[in-house]
Amino acid sequence: MRILTKIILTSLMLTAAPVMADLNIFTCEPEWSVLASELGGDLVKTSSATNALQDPHYIQARPSLISKVRRADLIVCSGAELEIGWLPMLLQKGNNPKVLPGNDGFLEASSFVRRLDVSGSTDRSQGDVHPQGNPHVQTNPHNIRLIAEAMAERMALLDPDNSDTYKQRLIDFTQRWNAAISRWEERVSGLRGKRVITHHKSWIYLEDWLGLEEVATLEAISGIPPTATHLSGLLNRFADKSKADFIIRAPFQSDKPSVWLSDRTGIPAILLPLTVGGTEGAVDLFSFFDDIINRLLDAEG
Repeated sequence: MRILTKIILTSLMLTAAPVMADLNIFTCEPEWSVLASELGGDLVKTSSATNALQDPHYIQARPSLISKVRRADLIVCSGAELEIGWLPMLLQKGNNPKVLPGNDGFLEASSFVRRLDVSGSTDRSQGDVHPQGNPHVQTNPHNIRLIAEAMAERMALLDPDNSDTYKQRLIDFTQRWNAAISRWEERVSGLRGKRVITHHKSWIYLEDWLGLEEVATLEAISGIPPTATHLSGLLNRFADKSKADFIIRAPFQSDKPSVWLSDRTGIPAILLPLTVGGTEGAVDLFSFFDDIINRLLDAEG
């Protein structure tokens, strides 16, 4: 009887024991944490340095983030110098050699896609310049698929015992993702050629995917809040609302400039999520694009 009781107790303890993740993944932006969870499931533990209501250009290298870097097996960031203002300090203070750029523990997401708006300019007087190209690659779902392939391969390299699981989850994700892309592209065919005014040059990959034309930005200098002089110039330029179809901003950007211009021109001002969690509807990668498309189509209607 004692032996039977001991076996039952041992079984219960094993059942109740938490499953320990094999990979600790720290990301710079939420979309990469969500993608890592899609590919790793219970095998990974993920966290993000930023959330959807923060501008990823500007955050503080807090002690809690330094601690996460120190414990990470893999760091995934958009790159193209998006995080240049804070990531180097995190990496330095985290003192974790295996996740430094150039090592297997660091993955720069934007390096696996065709970067747009590559200028080569390093003139910081022009604001948030990215000489290696625009870093906001997550707004084109075709980019997400390419980065998923690179991420799954890296996860399998770092955790070879579970490589088959990562490969199979990539196959499953890719099948669902390709089906979603087909559905999205069928819905948005009528948006091609629409002209947009953006708060910041955050949407270049979305524009490239949907065939939108960016005709102006609310920021005269990238990353610097819109000025009254620049907004007045835009009002004169777009007084006839037939010259633009949408004004777009991200959740962490003030709505005042876009609403001001919208009120005076009649051009619809739209809030779009820039990443997962940016709106109530954008709860995962699939609904992130669903919500973007729904909001654009609603504004068009």
